[in-house]
Amino acid sequence: MCTIHFSQLARACPLFQDIMSYKQRLAWVAGIVIVSVVLDQITKRMAIAWLMGQPPIIYWGDFFRLQYAENTGAFLGLFGEMSATVRTVLLVGFNSVILIAVTAFLFLPRDITRLVVWALALILSGGIGNLIDRIAYSGIVVDFMNMGLPWVSIRGWEPRTGIFNIADLAIVAGLALMIIAEFLKAKDAGAEDEPSPQ
Repeated sequence: MCTIHFSQLARACPLFQDIMSYKQRLAWVAGIVIVSVVLDQITKRMAIAWLMGQPPIIYWGDFFRLQYAENTGAFLGLFGEMSATVRTVLLVGFNSVILIAVTAFLFLPRDITRLVVWALALILSGGIGNLIDRIAYSGIVVDFMNMGLPWVSIRGWEPRTGIFNIADLAIVAGLALMIIAEFLKAKDAGAEDEPSPQ
């Protein structure tokens, strides 16, 4: 049974420590990608059908909103003045290179821990979900969820996330797991370097 003491988690819990076999890795990656991409695409189609052109649907005192938005991917105006065709080619090309690199890391023969496999599979699935949108909708990604803290106000500013989708959640979850994996790896390495008691 795994201990819940965080500083010993890397050594005590096989969930984070185990190296997956190649077949296990393929099965987990395929399962995570299929479930995540299907869920992402279904919810986006629902957003298009039910939320497009409608006012936001507010829940829990405006903590959570369902709000349709189309994201061109033009972060801070990047690619914003380019034509839709050029912007699509650039964004699709960049995303494709990243996804190919992640896929290669996952499928080339190497020792990868279970937690890292899950993390990279989530990142891959999120990237695929948004890439499908960019190809299908001329560079646009469908977003439909938004969260905030309406009871918090800092000089009139209310903390809120950007509008996001299931693919974005998968990417963020994958990045969080990667950070945890690196933290546990460092903890484990530090523990191994400690001198044993005499």
